[in-house]
Amino acid sequence: QVRLVESGGGLVQPGGSLRLSCAASGSRFSINAAGWYRQAPGKERGLVATITNDGSTNYVDSVQGRFTISRDNAKNTVYLQMNSLKPEDTAVYYCNALMGLNLYWGQGIQVTVSS
Repeated sequence: QVRLVESGGGLVQPGGSLRLSCAASGSRFSINAAGWYRQAPGKERGLVATITNDGSTNYVDSVQGRFTISRDNAKNTVYLQMNSLKPEDTAVYYCNALMGLNLYWGQGIQVTVSS
């Protein structure tokens, strides 16, 4: 069974940092492209950042310069380093990954930015 498991979320004060991890398992394919999305209460899920197979990255304007998406191909894992966190970054964060011809989603992880 293919799984994407997120970790690293939690409660952090404004201005703090967190690093989210998204580890893939159960697939005979490696992660091709991947992305992080987030959904705040009462809002739709939206894109945060993406990374392609060759390492090219893209960010939504609101996180540009604060968040960094990266990947470790040997571990089949994608990361989201989040710095200078703001209360408006509070949301459930989801990763997705293209492996083979299929797109998979993680179960989501809560990030809360509050003093």
